[in-house]
Amino acid sequence: MAERTVTLLIVDDHPVVRDGLRGMFASSSGFEVLGEAANGAEGVALAARLDPDVVLMDLRMPGGGGVDAISELIRRGLRCKVLVLTTYDTDSDTLPAIEAGATGYLLKDAPRDELFTAVRAAAEGRTVLSPAVASRLVSRVRAPGNEPLSGREREVLRLVAKGTSNREIASVLFISEATVKTHLTHIYGKLGVKDRAAAVAVAYDRGILG
Repeated sequence: MAERTVTLLIVDDHPVVRDGLRGMFASSSGFEVLGEAANGAEGVALAARLDPDVVLMDLRMPGGGGVDAISELIRRGLRCKVLVLTTYDTDSDTLPAIEAGATGYLLKDAPRDELFTAVRAAAEGRTVLSPAVASRLVSRVRAPGNEPLSGREREVLRLVAKGTSNREIASVLFISEATVKTHLTHIYGKLGVKDRAAAVAVAYDRGILG
């Protein structure tokens, strides 16, 4: 029995990467690339119009990053699954993407067959993580409260300490409110706290805020 065709949308700011991915999927039966976008905002608009099974999403793109796009796809209730395909495997990239709602996270050096398998798994709603990302997540879960804050997380925390609202933080840092909330979630997890006041108190106690 033939496998059903999985439809795809490719979101990446590099034309060469998009061309390469399109060519790769075109050369294999069972996949159809419905469209391409150069940033997250374009990707959301195309996903709403084309209704793909899977969105292959890069993370860091001028004009609209992947995490905000994933959050917006979820907010709109679109049925597509998001498979992050990026060169970055740091916690500050991995965790926001997964918490925003990505079904899977692969690095761009993944072998072709692994990518095909991951896309099929994502289309079925199964979680796919590259080995490097999976091991980082396991380490993070096993050792909560010991991980250093990223530079952006420190910026957010400094503004929280000044009593700045999420909307104001978003405006100051030129990010979305959804991204601010994601950063706060990571900050709480890293500091082992559950709210803003506790985060600020622990940060002062540990010397993170001076």
